[in-house]
Amino acid sequence: MWAKDALASISDLLFFPVVVGLLGVVAWTAIATGLFLRSLIGRWRGARPARDRYRASIDASLTGDPHADELAVEEVVARAEMDAARSLNAIRFAIRVGPSLGLMGTLIPMATALSGLASGDLQLLAANMVIAFSSTVVGLGVGVVAYLVAMVRESWARADLDAVRFHAERALRREEDA
Repeated sequence: MWAKDALASISDLLFFPVVVGLLGVVAWTAIATGLFLRSLIGRWRGARPARDRYRASIDASLTGDPHADELAVEEVVARAEMDAARSLNAIRFAIRVGPSLGLMGTLIPMATALSGLASGDLQLLAANMVIAFSSTVVGLGVGVVAYLVAMVRESWARADLDAVRFHAERALRREEDA
């Protein structure tokens, strides 16, 4: 009996942080979606700042010493890959955490709803069921939006990294031919 009460108390204590976390992930996803749309418009206009920034870094790292140039270019390409992975990790976080918080936000009020059902309190049951299903919908919505954003951003990152790698190869060949 005490274990059941302890778990129920812990579950009840988690509800507020779960709701705050879910709202935070919703806000973060809204901001990320806005930034994504801004990037999308920029890419439609031909702007690819990450690719251009790393190309400029490659060009600036060339000194004329083939061995040093190769190492410097590899460092720039590795930094581009790390930065791309880091930017994608943030959106992948929302893909996983949004639905998880939504599920937690569903299950916690379900215990109260079932207690209301057992005691015949239909208003308590209904109120908690609304919270439970709303949490599920919001969590899944965050996951879907974050997944769509991540899918497109991953393809952009791959294309930009390919362009940076090709530029690196061309730059090193120019240095060898010079």
